[in-house]
Amino acid sequence: MASQLTATKSIDELHAQEASGNELRRALTATQLTLLGIGGVIGTGIFVLTGVAAAQNAGPALALSFIFAGIGCTLAGLCYAEFAAMIPVSGSAYSYSYATLGEGIAWFIGWNLILEYLFAVATVSVGWSGYAVSLLDQLHIHIPAALSHAPFDQDKVTEHMVRTGAIINVPAMLIVAAIATICYIGIKQSATFNSWIVAIKVTVIILFILFGVSFINTANWHPFIPPNTGRFGEFGPSGVLAAAGVIFFAYIGFDAISTAAQEAKNPQRDMPIGILASLVICTVLYVVVATVLTGMVSYKELNVAAPVALALDKYPALHWLGIFIKLGAVAGMTSVMLVMTIAQARIFFAMARDGLLPKFFGRVHPKFRTPSTGTVITGASAAIIGGLFPVGVLGHLVSIGTLAAFVTVCIGVLVLRRTRPDLPRPFRTPLPWFTCLAGAAVCGLMMISLGAATWWRLVIWTVLGIAVYAFYGYKHSHLHRGS
Repeated sequence: MASQLTATKSIDELHAQEASGNELRRALTATQLTLLGIGGVIGTGIFVLTGVAAAQNAGPALALSFIFAGIGCTLAGLCYAEFAAMIPVSGSAYSYSYATLGEGIAWFIGWNLILEYLFAVATVSVGWSGYAVSLLDQLHIHIPAALSHAPFDQDKVTEHMVRTGAIINVPAMLIVAAIATICYIGIKQSATFNSWIVAIKVTVIILFILFGVSFINTANWHPFIPPNTGRFGEFGPSGVLAAAGVIFFAYIGFDAISTAAQEAKNPQRDMPIGILASLVICTVLYVVVATVLTGMVSYKELNVAAPVALALDKYPALHWLGIFIKLGAVAGMTSVMLVMTIAQARIFFAMARDGLLPKFFGRVHPKFRTPSTGTVITGASAAIIGGLFPVGVLGHLVSIGTLAAFVTVCIGVLVLRRTRPDLPRPFRTPLPWFTCLAGAAVCGLMMISLGAATWWRLVIWTVLGIAVYAFYGYKHSHLHRGS
């Protein structure tokens, strides 16, 4: 078993699998890949988590947290870009790990990518529900709290799950079902829908920046880094780091581009463009929004579900913009769910293709050429999870699973530089010994900042994954069966 855990799959084998007859449709350009990245990144992070991170961790220094998290993502993004151009196959970090670090690590990464994408869809659906219910309420359409909130929440002191009295979050479940239907129909239709949504939410964000900058009170920026309260992560330098770990969720999405490599028209050129361009654009928008937001409102007041809307509500002259912000938030989170659903279905597809999951996970629709069964399973699972659990618990799980994948990709680039220096690399990570090690270190620091409860949940998820691999994946792996 040990030899199988460390056995790798050659680059040639990965390419051969892509041309085995179970192909997806190549329809995505560099622009569409960039828009997919922006669609996956700008959503819950900018419309929901900014307020929580400012009020509980970083204060006005939230902009520094975004920069720190952005640096970590950019370093990891450079590593992703090299892999995506060199190994333009579906499966993202899972496939890259299979080619460099062996089946055991590949399974661990694939299992964590399920934690990232599947739970991200559920997490964002909860945030979407909050904004949608608020928007409908403004239009005099009222949804009962019992049908728009999760029945479980986490006690802030004990960190145990408690009942809330609600029944289930119906809007969260309905939006996931709608998104899964769009993804089932086709990648080109999904990309077109995403492009329109991205245009709407970026326009709304720019409007907030342009009109909000006139209402900045510089007194709200002092002290820029509030003194630490005596607990790690509550303001001070450790608070900036902790906030980076929390808002790291905001950046999740750029790596989803790499899961669509088999559907890119020219993956060697377009994948690096899509990954890096989307990261740069989103980082700039995040830093500017954080600066304007904490200038308009004291960070102490931002611990709310809709911090951007709160900032506008404080100024009567900006009330007209409130409804557009809510529409932009709803649109933004819709595109995030779309990108994450696309990504998760393709992770299922890649793992099933290798025999590590049952074959039906990799079934491709004969007409739409999408991983149909994987899309249905993603939609159904995310709808149930989003209907039952709150955004906080789910968000931390998504972040730690993603960071684990990022660390592995950074290390994988160095491993492959040593073991296969002969491979053609259309894009090369600059200064690899610095970029890869620094990327792994920054992402590792953000993992540490997420707290003991999140680590315990990761341990439980990992143990469950080991059991699935031991009882199914190992026996059915194509490497094990020699095929």
